[in-house]
Amino acid sequence: MSTLFIADLHLSEQEPAITAGFLRFLREDAIQAESLYILGDFFDYWIGDDDPNPLHTTIAQALNELKQKGIPCYFIHGNRDFLLGSRFARESGIILLPQEKVLELYSKRILILHGDTLCTDDIGYQQYRKRVHTPWIQRLFFLLPLFARLKIAARMRAGSQYANNQKSETIMDVNQPAVIEHFKKYQVDWIIHGHTHRPAIHEIQVGDKIVHRGVLGAWHEKGSMFKVTETSIELISFPF
Repeated sequence: MSTLFIADLHLSEQEPAITAGFLRFLREDAIQAESLYILGDFFDYWIGDDDPNPLHTTIAQALNELKQKGIPCYFIHGNRDFLLGSRFARESGIILLPQEKVLELYSKRILILHGDTLCTDDIGYQQYRKRVHTPWIQRLFFLLPLFARLKIAARMRAGSQYANNQKSETIMDVNQPAVIEHFKKYQVDWIIHGHTHRPAIHEIQVGDKIVHRGVLGAWHEKGSMFKVTETSIELISFPF
């Protein structure tokens, strides 16, 4: 058996090929797994569980079908879909996890997270992240009508894209001391995350031990997943 991990699909109505690729992934790959973990930025944006977007209904139904077949799906919020809430979780059958979670899988200790909190060199982003995760700001946002929330989300995405274009690649990647701190804090063998869109497996020396950091790719032109079994941890890319 295997456990699968994916992230950074950025599902939206503007990218139907990615949606089709994900639905195929559920039918052909996830159906054979023990469980599925989605590590954030599953949707390109999320303005509230009350958004009547038909895409959300399609995805919720597909995930619920997976659950009905005995395969649980777990979800960690990303920086694009951090407002995804309990209503969508009920409708889709997914299980919401905290932003950092340690798994015991096949005799391996694995820390999973979205990955944005490891990018501590990007001070501007971390300040933004702190603001938008403030509970009272989120409550005010949800009081706005849907059309206003959509406009705000569009402005925020445009602003984020512009800001990222002004930053160096190094600043937007993980901070190595922050990564090592997480390995020491959680005493894990692996960290698996997304966010940076730089798929790779990094070997790291922590004390007298070799550990690994696995980074998922974004689903732009092909899919990306980690497949964890009793004997291996593989980073796999595949066509939609």
